[in-house]
Amino acid sequence: MAFGLVGGLGLFLYGMQLMADGLQKIAGDRLRKMIEVLTSTPIIGLLVGAVVTMLIQSSSATSVMVVGFVNAGLLSLKQAISLIMGANIGTTVTAFMVSLKLTDLALPAIGIGFLITLVGKKKSTRFLGQTVLGFGLLFLGMKVMGDAMQPLRENIYFTRLILSLSQKPLLGMLIGAVFTAIIQSSSATTGLVVTLASEGLLDLNAALAIILGSNIGTTATAMLASIGTQLAAKRAAVAHLLFNVFGVALFLVFFRPFAAFVQTTHPLLQRQVANAHILFNIINTILLLPFIGLFAHTVEKLIPGEDRTERIGALYLDERLMNTPSVALGQATRELVRMGKLALTMLEDVYTAFVTSNSENLAPAAHKEETINYLEHAIVEYLAHLSQKSLSDEQSGRLAALLSMSSDIERIGDQAENIGELAEYRIEHHLPFSDEAAAELEDMYDKVHELVSAAIDMLETNNTEKATSILANEDEVDAIEKTLRLQHIHRLNAGTCFPASGIIFLDLISNLERVADHATNITEAVAGVESDETLDD
Repeated sequence: MAFGLVGGLGLFLYGMQLMADGLQKIAGDRLRKMIEVLTSTPIIGLLVGAVVTMLIQSSSATSVMVVGFVNAGLLSLKQAISLIMGANIGTTVTAFMVSLKLTDLALPAIGIGFLITLVGKKKSTRFLGQTVLGFGLLFLGMKVMGDAMQPLRENIYFTRLILSLSQKPLLGMLIGAVFTAIIQSSSATTGLVVTLASEGLLDLNAALAIILGSNIGTTATAMLASIGTQLAAKRAAVAHLLFNVFGVALFLVFFRPFAAFVQTTHPLLQRQVANAHILFNIINTILLLPFIGLFAHTVEKLIPGEDRTERIGALYLDERLMNTPSVALGQATRELVRMGKLALTMLEDVYTAFVTSNSENLAPAAHKEETINYLEHAIVEYLAHLSQKSLSDEQSGRLAALLSMSSDIERIGDQAENIGELAEYRIEHHLPFSDEAAAELEDMYDKVHELVSAAIDMLETNNTEKATSILANEDEVDAIEKTLRLQHIHRLNAGTCFPASGIIFLDLISNLERVADHATNITEAVAGVESDETLDD
C-alpha cells in the first residue's frame, strides 16, 4: 500500500510537472512579459496572476517568479500582492480538474501525448505532446493512489485518525501545512485530498482542514526563495504568507457554516472539496483586494528598513516622443545619466566591500550591474529606433555620442563587477593587505571616483568647462597605476607582500585604470572630442 501511495504521488507530481513545463514552453517568454507589462492595476495584476498560474499549474512557481521580479526591481510590492492573489485563484484549476475523475482518460492521454512527442517535427508540437502526456500521468497517478488506499477503508486506526481530523481542524491544518511545505505543491496536496475523498476515506470537515493548511504550507516555497534577496522581495514573500494566514484564520472562525454551505454546491464529495478550495481563495481575495495599499503598507511596517532595490525598467524612454527627436534625445540623456549614477554607486559598493572585507554590499552591487545591462540594451534599442527618424546633423552626432557613452558606462559596470569578484575572493580567502598597499589603493580609488563623478556630472549638466581638468586627472590615474605596480614589485622583493594578495592588488588597480579610461571616453564624447585611446578589453 505504501509503495502504491508513494508511487502514485510520484506519478501525479511528475505528470503535473510535465504538463506545466509543456505549457510554459508553448507560451515561451510571453509569460514573463505578461507579468512585467500587465500589472498596472490590482485587478489586472490579479487576472495576470490567475492566468499565469493556470498555465504553469503551480502557485508556488508563480510566487517564486514574483519574488524574483520584485528582487530585480520589475515589480512593486503592491503589484506583487495582486499577482499573488491571482496565483491563489489560478491554482484552484488543478483541484477542479482532479475532482472531475478523468482517470479513464489517463492511458489514452499518455499514449497520444507520447505519440505527438515522438512524431512532432516542430518544437511547439512536441511541447503540446508533453503537456498531454503530463495530463495522462497526473490522472494515472491519481488512479494508482486511489487503488493503493482501498484497504484503508477497513483500517480502524485510519478511521480513528480521520475522525480526529474531522473533530480537530487545527490538527488537519497542521498536517496539510507540513505536507505541502515538504512537497512544495498545494495542487498535489489538494489532488491527494480529492482522491481520498472520492474513495470515501475523508469526510468534508477533515478535507477542508487539510486544504486550509495547504494554503499556509504553499507559502514556504516563496519564503525559501526570498532568502538572500533584497528587502522588497522579502516583503513580497511575507505578504504571501500573511495573505494566506489571514484567510485561513477567517475561515477557521466560520468553519462549520462554511462546510455546511459547501455541501450544498454539489452532491459528490470530491467536487465539494474542490469547490471549497475555489471558494476559499476567491472570497479571501475579494475581501482583501480593495485594501492592497493598506496591506502593502502594513507589510512594510512589519519589515522596516530602506529598500535599496533599483527599478530595472527605464524611467524616461518614451516611444511616443519619437516624432520629436530633440525631446527624445533629452530623455535618452536622462536615462543615461541615471545609468551612470548607478555605475558610480556600484563602484562605491564593490570598493567598500573590498577594503572592509565585508560582503554586505556585494548583493546590491550585483543587482545594479543587472540594471545597468538592462538600461544599456533599452537605450541602444530606443536610439536605434530614433535613428530611423529624420534627424539633423547635430542630432545624429548627439545620438552617436549617446550610443558610445552607453557602452562606456556599461563597461564601467563590468569593471566594477570584476572588482566585486576580487572582493569576494579576498573575503573568502582572508587575504591580508599591508597598510602601505591600502593607502596606495585609497589614493588611486579617490582619483578614479572623482573622475567618474565629474564625467557623469558633465553629461548631466552638459557643462564642458571641466573637460580639460578631467582629462588631466586621467593622465594622473595612469601615472599612479604605473607607480603602484613598481612599488608592488619592490614589496614583493622585500618579502613584505603576501603573493596571493599581490595578484589581487594588480588586478584591482588594472580594473580601476580601465574605469578611468571609460570615464575619459564619456568626457570626450560630451565635449565632442574624439578619443585618441582605443580600449582593448
